[in-house]
Amino acid sequence: MDYSVARKSQLDSRELLLLESEVKNQGKNMVIAYVLWYFLGLFGGHRFYFGKTGSAVAQLILSITVFGMIATFIWWIVDAFLVHTWVKEHNAIVENRIIDNILANRGISERYPI
Repeated sequence: MDYSVARKSQLDSRELLLLESEVKNQGKNMVIAYVLWYFLGLFGGHRFYFGKTGSAVAQLILSITVFGMIATFIWWIVDAFLVHTWVKEHNAIVENRIIDNILANRGISERYPI
């Protein structure tokens, strides 16, 4: 059984709705990521979105020169295959953090009911 599925099975329906809502709010959106990659990818826009500031600035600086633009174009093509994985990994991290918080708060609320 998948680790994430096993952890989700510990949650009740209210907690699952909360989880889904929070992942949607805090996670990354696949469509936005690919739109940024397509339109601003040569300037590192999608990398800024993912918090990869160092490589985003490198792409931005490289895109100023002709040679750099060629290198950035290749980098942009490679990133097309990486964006999907970045979104899934980021959202999995967010989901696990939220599950941890829900389970931790559940223990507190059971000990100290209102």
